Amino acid sequence: MNDSMQTERRQVLRVLAVTGATVGVAALSSPALAAKCEHDGTPLQFIPKTAPDATPLENELTKYPKCPYCGMDRKQYHHSRHLVHYQDDLIDPTCSIHCAALSLAINLDRGPKAIYTADFGAKAEPKPLINVDDATYLIGSKLPGVMTKQSKVAFATQAAAEAAKAEQGGELGDFDAALAAAYQSMASDTAMIRKKRAEKKAHAGHGQ
Repeated sequence: MNDSMQTERRQVLRVLAVTGATVGVAALSSPALAAKCEHDGTPLQFIPKTAPDATPLENELTKYPKCPYCGMDRKQYHHSRHLVHYQDDLIDPTCSIHCAALSLAINLDRGPKAIYTADFGAKAEPKPLINVDDATYLIGSKLPGVMTKQSKVAFATQAAAEAAKAEQGGELGDFDAALAAAYQSMASDTAMIRKKRAEKKAHAGHGQ
């Protein structure tokens, strides 16, 4: 990921945070609630808990089986998973772009070296990871979303994305468009997730 692209993406993240699109994350990362890292503005409790890894794609699902934000199985959601490789070689392996958006918002001062997403169009399972800078996203199609009502799936080629759009609807965009859509739906998606988890707990309680 080149310097100009990193700078532009950081600026987008900062604008989204300021305008309230990431209000929930911004509240959690308030300096009043947590100490800062020595060299950046990331609250200590949100530092990726993995050890530095210069080659995160090697045995990726074995090393990073769970999403640190929601606990979901990344092997089960291999088709929507993302992986953020920060410049200090810390890794944030997520189940979806929803949770990748959380990581990027929280780690504003930790620049990404690369961001990867699953190629939804690949026939292999698990779906292989590709760099998001090379991906075309299908946003808002009839395909089911992960951690969101509005699906956002990535394809290695624009042709594959266009074919999926012809069948499933939606709009094509790059990673930044998909990321912006993830932030814009963050409040409603968070409310949806909380409701589903509360219902699941209530159902489990009745079963005891």
